[in-house]
Amino acid sequence: MLNKKIKKLLIGTNNKGKLKEIRDLLPKYIKTLSIKNFRLKSPKENGKTFIQNSFIKSKYFSKKTKLICLADDSGLEIDVLNKKPGIYSARWGGANSDFNKAIKRVYRELTKKDKNWKKKKIKARFICALSVSFLNKKLISSIGKVEGFISHEPKGKNGFGYDPIFIPRKNKKTFGEMIPSQKYKIDHRFEAFKKIKKLF
Repeated sequence: MLNKKIKKLLIGTNNKGKLKEIRDLLPKYIKTLSIKNFRLKSPKENGKTFIQNSFIKSKYFSKKTKLICLADDSGLEIDVLNKKPGIYSARWGGANSDFNKAIKRVYRELTKKDKNWKKKKIKARFICALSVSFLNKKLISSIGKVEGFISHEPKGKNGFGYDPIFIPRKNKKTFGEMIPSQKYKIDHRFEAFKKIKKLF
C-alpha cells in the first residue's frame, strides 16, 4: 500500500465512456492520463473473472508507463442466459466492440431462450471490477454490482455500452435515460469506487 495519496493516475481503458465516468468519479486534484497519451493497445484479456482481467490491464499499463494505473473490467450478466455475456460483454459487439450489435445479440439470445421473454422481468446485473497497480504489484482491487432488469427495448441516449437496456432495481428509467449525476449515485462503478477511496 502507498504511504501517500495518489495525485497522478493512468486510466487503463480505450473506452471513452469508461474514461469519462472514471474521471468524473475521481477527486478533481488527481491528474489523470489516458493510455492514448502513450499510444498503447490493450493487452489480451484472458482472465476468467472481472477482477483477473482488470488486474491484467492495470499491471500491463503500469509496467509499460511506470505509472500507477487504475483499470476497469465490467460487464452485464443476465440470469436466464447463464450470466452471459459476462466477461465477454464487449466482445459480443464484435471486433470493434459495437454495442448496438451487442444489444441486438442480447435480444436475439433472449428470444432463442424464450419467445415470450418480453412478458417477464429478466433479471440482470452490471458488475465492475477495479484494480490499481504499480508495476507488478496490485495495490488494491474492488467489485461493485447493481441489480436490475433488461428493458424490452433500448431507451435513452446517455451513458454507453448496455446502458440503454438496463433498468436498475427500484427505478423505471434505463441508465441510458438518466443524466450522469443520477447514474453515478447508484451504478456499479460508483459502488466499486467507494471501496478504494482510501487511495485518493
